[in-house]
Amino acid sequence: MRWSIEVLRVCVACLSLCVSVISAFSQSLDSDFTFTLPAGRKECFFQSMKKDASLEIEYQVLDGASLDVDFNLHSPSGHIVASDYRKSDGVHTVETEEGDYMFCFDNTFSAVSEKVIFFELILDNMGDGEESEDWKAYVQGADLLDMKLEDIMDTINSVKSRLGKSLQIQTLLRAFEARDRNLQESNYDRVNMWSCTNLVVMMIVSCIQVYLLRSLFDDKRKVRT
Repeated sequence: MRWSIEVLRVCVACLSLCVSVISAFSQSLDSDFTFTLPAGRKECFFQSMKKDASLEIEYQVLDGASLDVDFNLHSPSGHIVASDYRKSDGVHTVETEEGDYMFCFDNTFSAVSEKVIFFELILDNMGDGEESEDWKAYVQGADLLDMKLEDIMDTINSVKSRLGKSLQIQTLLRAFEARDRNLQESNYDRVNMWSCTNLVVMMIVSCIQVYLLRSLFDDKRKVRT
């Protein structure tokens, strides 16, 4: 009988730990998106946030002339909490209030060139803090198992944070790689175009020089017999 009680306590402890792990991982959310912003256009996006949460947004211009764009982040009350003027990339982090946040990318200053823009959103503390502490109410007798669940939770949260940071860095590296590749392809096309232009000009100049040299040695005088 005593052995059955110990097994039951172990099962309850493991179940509560699994629930707390799932709850901890669900509190941090991130997403990314890549879109094309036409010339002379402005695009806005919305994100619902809770009070005392954290919103981090990072963007990069991957392709387009000058690789720049205007950026504005508006609070639910309509105030501008962050803005950039004609920048190629930027990072902004704000402590949020309850409501919908709006962030806009503005390309109205360009009449010809469209822009390819990548942005990533990282949302922290979106879950209820009370839910993450509920596991303590279900774990009774855990000291008999010599389990330090608080230490385990601290370790799991640390691993979660580092994994999220690693994923964010990998995403940013892919964005940097895409921007560099687009820039290299654009430079490659420009080099080829100007090389072909210079080649055509050199051939025309060479033909003109040959013609002028031959005309100098042509004897146009008529010989009478």
